[in-house]
Amino acid sequence: MSETEGNGAGAQQPPQVRMQILGQYIRDLSFENVLVQKGVQGEVTPDISVQVGLDARKRPTEHQFEIICKFTINSKNKNDGATLFLLEIDYGGVFHVENVPEDQLHPFLLIECPRMLFPYIRRIVSDMTRDGGFPPLNLEPVDFVALYRQEIARRAQEAQPAPNVGNGGTA
Repeated sequence: MSETEGNGAGAQQPPQVRMQILGQYIRDLSFENVLVQKGVQGEVTPDISVQVGLDARKRPTEHQFEIICKFTINSKNKNDGATLFLLEIDYGGVFHVENVPEDQLHPFLLIECPRMLFPYIRRIVSDMTRDGGFPPLNLEPVDFVALYRQEIARRAQEAQPAPNVGNGGTA
């Protein structure tokens, strides 16, 4: 059997998806130790909230995209609601992405690319909280698929026209 016999024209495989991280960087980083600044009194029981935002944009170079993961981590005292610390980080990655179908590119960039950056963000957050005088915070894994679906649902809801509550015009 020749090399071409096993690969008939009808059985042609789509090109393999190629993704490579070209660079990573901290775009913005802020850590405020409010506990020390304001001197919270009494017993401290932390309650931590984590908000994640994602942004993707095409770069001028072909097949290159920049992904920004924005994490806002707020630790408050469960007893009185006083802020203990606030950590904000914008972490970016430059990716080379090829052979992803156009209709799948948006979810690919906002799911797979942040998934590749997350371990680095997690380490920075752990180091910052430890160096800031708190126990190291190890972020739980983020479900980027669920995050993407929530954002799509939110945008779809925003796109729906508001119900007409009168003409609102002037006579």
